[in-house]
Amino acid sequence: MRRLIRIFPGLILAIAVLAGCARLESDPPVAARHLIASATATVERFTTVEQLHEMARHIPGAHAMVVLPNLVKAGFIAGGEGGNGVLVKQTAPGQWTGPVFLSLGAASVGFQAGIQQTEVLLLVRSEAALQAILERQGSIGADAGLTLAVYGAGMEGATTANMGADVWAFANSKSGLFAGASLEGAVFIRRRDLNEAFYGSGATPEGILAGTHRNPAAQPLIDVIARYKP
Repeated sequence: MRRLIRIFPGLILAIAVLAGCARLESDPPVAARHLIASATATVERFTTVEQLHEMARHIPGAHAMVVLPNLVKAGFIAGGEGGNGVLVKQTAPGQWTGPVFLSLGAASVGFQAGIQQTEVLLLVRSEAALQAILERQGSIGADAGLTLAVYGAGMEGATTANMGADVWAFANSKSGLFAGASLEGAVFIRRRDLNEAFYGSGATPEGILAGTHRNPAAQPLIDVIARYKP
């Protein structure tokens, strides 16, 4: 109970941050296209900036990838983070599906202070890990059976050598100074409103990843990801 009381303020903050990110655009079709453009710019930065390029070379080995172009983190003692993003799956070497829209929210407890905007690439290493995200919309960490490795001082202020993790997180801090937060326990939420606005009524993550639903407006994102070859 005491732990729940300690975490509760962070959960509230995470939900608030996530809700704020979700309302950046009132019109879902416009929001979806802006998110695609932002995700494309994020992947391009990871391919052109030398330090980020070293991280992005792992893209060809990913089973799937989540791009979070603007993950907002805030807190003092208890904190939270949230943002909208897209998920794509690699169906063959260098071939990627259209994006599934989702949101991420997380709460954390511990020493932390500040506000930070970070762009993040989450590399999903297996089909089992992908299904855990899609089916459970689920928390990263022990509770979901998904292990996480975080790279890039801009994200957590530390690196890990856990190369066998189910999900690898690579981050580029865009603004602010933040210390102490973690993506452990992060919750993924399907954005049905954005998926249907972009692909049409009835579009589901499973159908999008299977190629049943398509939208040519996603091609710039797919093309920039496909630049990376095994």
